[in-house]
Amino acid sequence: MLDFPRWKTIGISIILLLGILFTIPSFLPDRVFNQLPSFAQMKVNLGLDLAGGSHLLLEADLADLQKTQLGNMEKTVRTAMRGDHGADDDIAIGDLRRTATQVSFLVRDQAQLDEARERMFRETQGAAMTGQRDWNVGIVDTTRIVMTPTRAGQQQAVSRAMDTARDIIDRRVNALGTREPTIIREGDDRIVVQVPGLNDPQQLKDLIGKTAKLEFRMVDANADPAAAAAGQAPVGSEIVPYAAGEGNGAAFEVLRREVMINGEQLIDAQQSFDPQTSMPVVTIRFDSGGSATFARVTAQNVGKRFAMVLDGQVLSAPSINEPILGGSAQISGSFSVASANALAISLRSGALPVKMTVVEERTVSPELGADSIEKGVIAGIIATVSVLVLMLVVYGRFGVYANIALIFNVFLIIATMAAFNATLTLPGIAGFVLTIGAAVDANVLINERIREELKRGRRPFQAVELGYTEASRAIFDANVTNVIAAALMFWFGSGPIKGFAVVLTIGIVTSVFTAVTVTRMFAAHWLRAKRPAAIHL
Repeated sequence: MLDFPRWKTIGISIILLLGILFTIPSFLPDRVFNQLPSFAQMKVNLGLDLAGGSHLLLEADLADLQKTQLGNMEKTVRTAMRGDHGADDDIAIGDLRRTATQVSFLVRDQAQLDEARERMFRETQGAAMTGQRDWNVGIVDTTRIVMTPTRAGQQQAVSRAMDTARDIIDRRVNALGTREPTIIREGDDRIVVQVPGLNDPQQLKDLIGKTAKLEFRMVDANADPAAAAAGQAPVGSEIVPYAAGEGNGAAFEVLRREVMINGEQLIDAQQSFDPQTSMPVVTIRFDSGGSATFARVTAQNVGKRFAMVLDGQVLSAPSINEPILGGSAQISGSFSVASANALAISLRSGALPVKMTVVEERTVSPELGADSIEKGVIAGIIATVSVLVLMLVVYGRFGVYANIALIFNVFLIIATMAAFNATLTLPGIAGFVLTIGAAVDANVLINERIREELKRGRRPFQAVELGYTEASRAIFDANVTNVIAAALMFWFGSGPIKGFAVVLTIGIVTSVFTAVTVTRMFAAHWLRAKRPAAIHL
């Protein structure tokens, strides 16, 4: 146990040295930190409660999600009825209708009814692993097929939408240049967003709240303006309002429901300026499939009008003077540079699959965070000094070894958190202070065990060796139970609880290393060098 070859001593020394080096960047000012090489830019980031920032709780609009789900099924019906082998394989349908809860359509040739239903069965197979169906397919009035989402299908749609929304929000928030945002799901239909260091929560709300669902749709030129003003749209069309400040006096447009191209086919969106008016605009580029579709549709509809629709509101509805073949377009409107840039970020990150609304907002000022840090540092200093004095008074030389190990333990905790770019929160500071007290617990067990062996008449070398050997079992058992508790807190907890669990786990691992391995190295080298006849403990 007390045999420490040179390679082991060198290895432990390198680990301790790296711990000190990796700790230094966390305490450097930002201007100095930013000048470090990229491999050295590792630091502990401060959480919302320490650095200040914004906390938002977002809730999904499930009614909007169901509307989107039904709209997607309407597109699926059109595609499925076209067949795979040209016009000869098409199934003629009519009166494709969408209500608040279902999609239905008529099959014009009753002889094709079974084939149409079979195609829709294949399109709505659902999860193969569970055997559940996402949609119920039924027939009413002998020729009308009705598609109704199942409960399992709705639950799956909500789960997929929330996972996608979380990823998209993460891309949008990180595009603001913030560090270490916390974005997690809470329950079935909520997402928590915490952004440390953000001083403009309204910017965050505007960016996240924008669904950024971009669609290009044809204007229904055959719609009756009087009927539209009364809220009546032709079959296959709907009334879509203009966005605030747009439309040149018009309140709405009657648009075909079918989307000719949407934001999913975008590959880039950038804020720029209109060369004719010098007003801020957003320039977008489509992928190859989107470019081909855009060129084909505009070529087929020269002289007609199409509308750019963002989040259910018309931005503009220009005429198609000639085919648009370049695969790019320009979105204009009442934009400022900031709003155009925010829209570009939203479009680049993708459209949210469901509308999100802010149901809770909290803002933490940097002053409050600074006060928390100050009090946490004071608590840590008091705890550390108290432990150092106690160990020195009670255990003498072996207390000195424990104190040196405790200092190294502090460095290793900070270095490990910096290496993983972990975020330190106020509960994390509590876990840090708790770890300081627990760090010397192993040394107390070891030193008390050495005392017992000395009282039994063991020689110093034997007493120390048995002390470390016998105490190590209890130390590892006790710390394994602590790690299990921390793992459960991390798994089932969220936010602050996870921060506490992370720091506690790192502290347990590093404290076992320093309290057992490092102090044993010190004791072994001293015993071999001095060969003391007695140890005073």
